[in-house]
Amino acid sequence: MSEAMATRTPTISVRNLRKKFRVSNSAIGGLKTLLLWWKKRSVREFEVLKGLDFDCYPGECVSVIGRNGAGKSTLLAILARVYRQTSGEVKVNGRIAPLLELGAGFHPDLTGMENIIFNGVVLGLTRKQIRERIPQIIEFSELGDSINSPVRSYSSGMLARLGFAVAIHVDADILLVDEVLSVGDYAFEQKCYDRVDRFRKEGGTILMVSHNLQAVERFSDRCVWLRDGQMVMSGLPDDVLAAYLKDQVSAQVAETEAPE
Repeated sequence: MSEAMATRTPTISVRNLRKKFRVSNSAIGGLKTLLLWWKKRSVREFEVLKGLDFDCYPGECVSVIGRNGAGKSTLLAILARVYRQTSGEVKVNGRIAPLLELGAGFHPDLTGMENIIFNGVVLGLTRKQIRERIPQIIEFSELGDSINSPVRSYSSGMLARLGFAVAIHVDADILLVDEVLSVGDYAFEQKCYDRVDRFRKEGGTILMVSHNLQAVERFSDRCVWLRDGQMVMSGLPDDVLAAYLKDQVSAQVAETEAPE
């Protein structure tokens, strides 16, 4: 951490963060089966996050990398208050705009316009503030007349465009991004990247999960590598990515050479 960061208040502070999930291995399909076979039902716990510690600061983009199942998306979901941590401390200073899943938070029977209003309220805007931002949101999303159609008729790209457009127009301090920046054609994707870059330069904090290592290298000030719910390495993107790629190659070689 630089001396400049050490003197600033972090927008995100995570200490000894742990998350466990409980999973039942029974195949119970109804109340009758549950009553007859309750003794055979068993529940197991598995720990997804195992004591994470890190900070994010204003004007910083931190990317979280790792293989599937490393705990990346669970981390963002806890910060977005979708999940509650099992233990540990999470401090967030500022308004969060989450971009965690295509169409998350949209009601399929509402139109795009109605979902803008609904999501704006959920993210803390007044109705007046929402009305002032609607023209900008529609223009950025490039949805045109489709904004008045139910979102159940939207493609995944249209959903992501609308979600991104809403998230960046709610005066957020923190943007949580989970693999949703590739939301259309090349020109629109570049517009999203430019807007994210502008958000960071204006003092916003970005915590991004991505398997797109080129995007990580391009945008990140710092990179965090997770494996099995634990932090393997944190540092400059070039250093972390080099170590991560070397590990990936070694893992692939080991899998290839493993006896059948």
